[in-house]
Amino acid sequence: MPSPALEAIAALPRPELKTVFASDPDRLSKFTLTQGPLRFDWSKTHLTSELLEGFLKLAEEKDFAKWRDALFAGEPINNSEGRAAEHPAERGEGNAESVSRAKMLHARMRALIDAIEGEALGPIRHILHIGIGGSALGPNLIVDALGGDGARYDVAIVSNVDGTALERAIARFDPEATLIAVASKTFTTTETMLNAASAINWLVEAGVEDPYGKVIALTASPDKAIEWGVDETRILPFSETVGGRYSLWSSIGFPAALALGWDAFESLLEGAAAMDRHFRLSDPAQNAPLIAAFVDQYYGRIMGCQTRALFAYDERLRLLPSYLQQLEMESNGKSVTRDGKPVDGPTAPITWGGVGTDAQHAVFQLLHQGTIVAPVEFVASIDPGHALDPAHHRALLVNCFAQGAALMRGKENDADPARAYPGNRPSTTILLEDVTPDALGALIAFYEHRTFANAVLMGINPFDQFGVELGKEIAKSIEAEGTKGFDPSTMALIDLALGGA
Repeated sequence: MPSPALEAIAALPRPELKTVFASDPDRLSKFTLTQGPLRFDWSKTHLTSELLEGFLKLAEEKDFAKWRDALFAGEPINNSEGRAAEHPAERGEGNAESVSRAKMLHARMRALIDAIEGEALGPIRHILHIGIGGSALGPNLIVDALGGDGARYDVAIVSNVDGTALERAIARFDPEATLIAVASKTFTTTETMLNAASAINWLVEAGVEDPYGKVIALTASPDKAIEWGVDETRILPFSETVGGRYSLWSSIGFPAALALGWDAFESLLEGAAAMDRHFRLSDPAQNAPLIAAFVDQYYGRIMGCQTRALFAYDERLRLLPSYLQQLEMESNGKSVTRDGKPVDGPTAPITWGGVGTDAQHAVFQLLHQGTIVAPVEFVASIDPGHALDPAHHRALLVNCFAQGAALMRGKENDADPARAYPGNRPSTTILLEDVTPDALGALIAFYEHRTFANAVLMGINPFDQFGVELGKEIAKSIEAEGTKGFDPSTMALIDLALGGA
């Protein structure tokens, strides 16, 4: 059944961006919001006061406040798996019992880090973190963004089962001085466990006396880690109710906490907790994740945009697009509602992007003059991440802001249509004071809550991911039974590349 609120939104006028600016002198103040170290600017989107009112009615229609309260209360809102989604509890916001458990597990992690720093496991200079999906993307983003020259250990994060990835990582490490962190919620993930076994073999072949003594297990299944060979004292558990792509705040963040120092990790958590409080307590009309979700819903469900592009105009945030691809598309790439009925419209757009200014010379041609309209999000920092000539950062930011202006403004050229720009192309800008642990924590939590808000507005469950299972099942079937029963194309590929294995 179509949503009455969404139908009303669809019937509203759709003025061009230049028109909405010209008709409302207060537009900038209405559609910008500062929360802690982050400034959000939605003024270059088509959001209007009328649209905002319409979306606020949609949020009421979809019981947004009820679902938000349920998230923080630790209720089993992941209904298909019968679980809560308690990543906010890892930051200190949520069900009191869950928050207490998270603090206890963080204390355990800090104690182990203190022991490692005291060389209880020998002199460690390198961290080899092995995981995949949420067990790798989050730690990789944090270490890459905040590490720089200040990281206290060399960190390599390996996710791909392609042996080249692991081989390249260990080539630069001394096995005697390497700590291996194996991150897997179930401690059965095929790719992770194969990489972990190969890493152990590397230590054995190098003559390391106690290879399993160099392993830290990050898991929600401690018994499986013990069974695999890790001593209980080197297992850092986290709760079953913390989903993989929401898990960097738990022990999955171990390599970041070790490499960056505990103070930085705590600051990351507090920055996220501040965004939790903003999301939980703010009026809907001034709620950054919810407003961002309104913009997403407008372009996806009303305007039919199938993609959303994100460009980080800061080298420190170069991994943010990859991180958000999993967060957004694995969470909301669904076709049924919570109760198993078909959704009444498009759900998650395809998230893609890159790093400015590189992307300007690669994909912005399509964004400015192509036939596909894609909402664009710019993320930048006021303070640079380097000590070079300030001209570098000025050029970076000028380019960032100019792209948003050009997308909106466009340029007519009747004499030469190839040099004409249609304009009226939307963009959002998120400006950080600096890429610090608290700002990065707030930014990631913002995206988590935005993803959740979008799910509520569409009536879907963002916390399961059954879509990733079928391919894995077929891969296991091929390993066990060969090509029997497969289509001719698959059988031919296996015969050609694997000799029919």
